[in-house]
Amino acid sequence: MAGDILLPFILITSCFALWGFANDITNPMVKAFSKILLMSNFEGSLVQFAFYGGYFAMAFPAAMFIKRFSYKAGILMGLGLYAGGALLFIPASWMMVFWPFLVAYFILTCGLSFLETSANPYVLSMGTEETATRRLNLAQAFNPIGSLLGMFTAQQLILARMNEASRQAREAMDPATFQQVAAHDLAVIRAPYVGIAVVILVVLVLIALVKMPRQEQRDHHLDLGPTLRRLAANRRYLEGVVAQFFYVGAQIMCWTFIIHYGTELFTARGLSEQDAEARSQGYNIVAMALFCGSRFICTFLLRFFHPGRLLMYLAIGGFFLTVGTILLPGMAGLYCLVGISACMSLMFPTIYGIALQGLGQDAKFAAAGLIMAILGGSVLPPLQGAIIDLGQVGPLPAVRASFVLPVVCFVVIALYGLRTCQRQPHRP
Repeated sequence: MAGDILLPFILITSCFALWGFANDITNPMVKAFSKILLMSNFEGSLVQFAFYGGYFAMAFPAAMFIKRFSYKAGILMGLGLYAGGALLFIPASWMMVFWPFLVAYFILTCGLSFLETSANPYVLSMGTEETATRRLNLAQAFNPIGSLLGMFTAQQLILARMNEASRQAREAMDPATFQQVAAHDLAVIRAPYVGIAVVILVVLVLIALVKMPRQEQRDHHLDLGPTLRRLAANRRYLEGVVAQFFYVGAQIMCWTFIIHYGTELFTARGLSEQDAEARSQGYNIVAMALFCGSRFICTFLLRFFHPGRLLMYLAIGGFFLTVGTILLPGMAGLYCLVGISACMSLMFPTIYGIALQGLGQDAKFAAAGLIMAILGGSVLPPLQGAIIDLGQVGPLPAVRASFVLPVVCFVVIALYGLRTCQRQPHRP
């Protein structure tokens, strides 16, 4: 990589780790807020609704902003919104009511939407088109590093430091005691978000000061109608949006319900529910570490494999591992579920890179569609949860049978990889 691009590439790549941190510190907060503020699970799940709602709502406005200004401006706006949302945890924790936290999450993820809509295509533009997908996979390899840090922070710096009183004990407290306990726990949640806001502001200043590579064409005219018509006529792009929707759904399902899968397995072996959940979380961290390591390996393999072909092979691997998760009892099924993460590591950036290939200035709006496809992470997991609530599906426990949904997802992704190979049979 050329020396004049190296520092900008490193700074932009740091943003990938920053939004990975936000994604994986947030998942455990659903249960945490429900416990602290004595809410139902449905009310607690509004954390995820606000989180993914910010991604979905801001992707297209972000694309318009980037088209009007630049990728760098979009990244700076994203970092500013991310930091602003994180800092809103300060007044939210003082108010000790839930809705200000939802506002904070929504603003925070509006920033993440700006970041992903800007940073992904910007990395693709930092060099030749032949190496664009490999370059994006390298940058995306730092996303799960941020995710691991987010998971560690949630587990060790938030959940482990909260008051140990159970929900039942909190309900029995007098108002003054409950207020004191809740204030303590909300302050515990607040601290890591304020800390990451400081880090984000430092990165924002560095990116603002460093000279970034100029984009090849600087046409700032929105030209919205013709752009959307061109994208609507591009089958590779439209199929990429569909594949991305199903990929994100598969990822969130496999990482969210590994806890349910492991808890059912370990409680059947005599562990208490609390110990079973803790042990299952350990396997969740192993899955994320496997995902992280596999992404670096897959980035290397892209030197030798057509991106669509490697995508297809890994989707087929994910398919068979998910079938094993459904059909194999005991630890074998859990090992298959953990192994799926190795297959998923390549998928998001590769689908992204294939879908945006050759789109030129249209990539700024096209990126918004691919970010909006993250909606799959909020649509498909509730369907899997509804299956799990059935308790039993034929001869199988419902938690195992529910993984039929990721099976469908991997079929869709494999077909996208196959069609990409058919369109570009000679590309290395």
